[in-house]
Amino acid sequence: MDAPYAILEMLEPGIARLLANNPSPFTFTGTHTYLVGEGEVVVIDPGPDLPEHIAAILAALRGRPLIAIACTHTHRDHSPASRALAAATGAPIVGCGALAMDSVGPRTDASFDFDFAPDRVLADGDAIEVGGRRLIAVATPGHASNHLCFALEGSGALFSGDHVMGWSTSVVVPPDGNMGDYMASLDKLRMRDDRIYFPGHGPAVTKPQQLVRGMIGHRMQREKQILKRLGAGDRTVEQIVAAAYPALDPRLIPAAGASVTAHLLDLERRGMVEARDEQWLKI
Repeated sequence: MDAPYAILEMLEPGIARLLANNPSPFTFTGTHTYLVGEGEVVVIDPGPDLPEHIAAILAALRGRPLIAIACTHTHRDHSPASRALAAATGAPIVGCGALAMDSVGPRTDASFDFDFAPDRVLADGDAIEVGGRRLIAVATPGHASNHLCFALEGSGALFSGDHVMGWSTSVVVPPDGNMGDYMASLDKLRMRDDRIYFPGHGPAVTKPQQLVRGMIGHRMQREKQILKRLGAGDRTVEQIVAAAYPALDPRLIPAAGASVTAHLLDLERRGMVEARDEQWLKI
């Protein structure tokens, strides 16, 4: 079935969703833009700078006041439309801070939006008032160093961006992506009691704590697998990827390499491996 691009989906009272037409191996069917509120509205993750998607957001407002444009992070599939939307409505851009770095080597997910310029940066626990409720920032660095989730007070709903998605695990690409931070952020979400996650890509997550526990377990198993491969004599990221990801779609090999590198850097930080002459050794 074709994805319902540019069609407003009502998910719950006060929560609606638009899907941007930017499908890829890293965005699934596309980026979700959320409209939160019934009278006044906050838009979460306006998405890529696609004129048809921006027009769909403006149409979905139906004349209601847009009080803020909130971005979870600054990858190009999430934040660039903030500028056109702000220009059309006068609403402030809020949420994550801007970044001034890119990762080394080919990108495996959407590149950074270097033109992102927030009017207000939200720290962990800061909130936006919308329709008498608070939309609370939850700092979740890892996938990106500036990543935020947003919790809608009193609803049990968490807008999880790319930190927890409904179709795949998140890509962690060093140097901005950090596996240690990512795992700590997962544990932070595990300790919360959210009822449902609305992610940046893929379907809603209706058993969030169960999924997060599974994601933590998956990353721990991957770490053990990497250490096992080093013990078996693998020395490079390419060797580990070839052994640990058999029959992987060639388009996803760079992402797998980034994930392995992120794990190795975290293991190095913890004193379990070391890099020597562009090779990795188990200590």
